[in-house]
Amino acid sequence: MPKSYSCPVELTVDVVGGRWRTVLLAHLKEGVHRYGELRRLTPGISEKMLSQRLRELEADGLISRKDLGTVPPHVEYDLTDEGRSLTPVLQALYDWGVARAERTGVSIDVP
Repeated sequence: MPKSYSCPVELTVDVVGGRWRTVLLAHLKEGVHRYGELRRLTPGISEKMLSQRLRELEADGLISRKDLGTVPPHVEYDLTDEGRSLTPVLQALYDWGVARAERTGVSIDVP
């Protein structure tokens, strides 16, 4: 039985999740990335957390995982159509973060 929500924002936050899920989606919004690229783009995340969050996003149908069948293994991640539907939301969060940083003097160090 599907979960019930009292507010659409509650559903959105449940799907997008916390800090790392949103950050990973934002990186994938820019295009296909391999695991190592995502690791470099997200320096504060542990290997275990990165793997878990990617598995969750894949299970939720927001990203796809493509094993290139090479040795050593190379895997690419991309947004699914459902994940791409979050692009305006992710862009709004990005834009708000940039404006907030400017207003408050916070620096954003892009890897």
